Amino acid sequence: MLFSIAMIIMVGLCFGWLCKLCKIPSLFGMILGGILIGPYCANWLDSSILSISSDLRRIALIIILIRAGLKLNLEDLKKVGRPAILMCFLPACVEMIGMILLAPRILGMNVLDAAILGAVIGAVSPAVVVPRMIRLIDEGYGTKQGIPQMILAGASVDDVFVIVMFTAFTGLAQGQEVSVMSFVNIPISILLGIFVGFFMGYGVWKYFSKIKMSNLVMAILFLSISFLLSTVETKFPRIPLASLIAIMAMGVAVKRMDSTMAKNLSSQFDKMWSVAEIFLFVLVGASVAIDHAKEAGLRAIILVLLVLVFRMLGVFFCVLGTKLSFKERLFCMIAYTPKATVQAAIGGLPLAMGLPCGEVVLTVSVVAILLTAPLGAFGIDGTYKKWLVSEKEEV
Repeated sequence: MLFSIAMIIMVGLCFGWLCKLCKIPSLFGMILGGILIGPYCANWLDSSILSISSDLRRIALIIILIRAGLKLNLEDLKKVGRPAILMCFLPACVEMIGMILLAPRILGMNVLDAAILGAVIGAVSPAVVVPRMIRLIDEGYGTKQGIPQMILAGASVDDVFVIVMFTAFTGLAQGQEVSVMSFVNIPISILLGIFVGFFMGYGVWKYFSKIKMSNLVMAILFLSISFLLSTVETKFPRIPLASLIAIMAMGVAVKRMDSTMAKNLSSQFDKMWSVAEIFLFVLVGASVAIDHAKEAGLRAIILVLLVLVFRMLGVFFCVLGTKLSFKERLFCMIAYTPKATVQAAIGGLPLAMGLPCGEVVLTVSVVAILLTAPLGAFGIDGTYKKWLVSEKEEV
């Protein structure tokens, strides 16, 4: 395992650095490095590290959302209002509709299989989007209009909605009855996640205020509590709790109570992210079945690109009626396209379930990761300084 860890870090740093030299987002190099050392190419990673790959990616995602919560200003999010709520589900719905319309014609699938594929592909990647929105908040780009706050919040909730839809569609494919409660639980799990997160955040703030300790120790305790929240969802599946939303809400609560404490904690998690980022994207690359990408052909690529148009149309509907300029709306549409984490996590599940569409779903998931993660990251990095207004420039 030690050899595998060393390979992940060295390959991730090296390929990420090379991409930065070429003015390409470093995550593209990390994913590419993961593909090369993964089980489908050089096979340099030990099975022990691959067996816990999903847990390591989950840890990285938790760190992302903690950073997001600690930097998210609730007042700014309230100003955005309706578009922020719509971003949580409308783009994913429009993309799934696009998949249901197009996949039967392009890939010859039936409607239910196309719905399953749409639920897998319909999730945006917080791993790609959230760190970039945090950077925008730090640099002040689009913050006055609430653009990064809106995208950050939407990307965090979007996955909860899509995964519930995926569970419902795969249940139908396996001959199970879909309960109305499974859909009712979506808003319940989100609201419960927000409530629990704020309650825990208030408790954490109280404790840290009374017990003096270093910022590093506070960050470690905060991370440990976040791990416990994350396990509630898996250990007690009957409790409708969106744990990732609860984790972000905990950070928001701390920032609301004490901005100085939030800033100190955030600086510690920024350092953790520099390591977690490498593991996340290298392991995402390692999970990509490159053979399936080779077999995908032009049809899968065309399908992914076309449903992205539907997704961008969904984002356009979300920002209708706002005061955003054309360039700001276009930025929102591009920023909401990257896919990686959810597709890597559930893309292979239909195949494991023995569903007829399993092979196709896995193949298209691989294509979606390879196309949209680097392109979306490049789109965000290359346009935000040109299309968004910086508060610092205004001053």
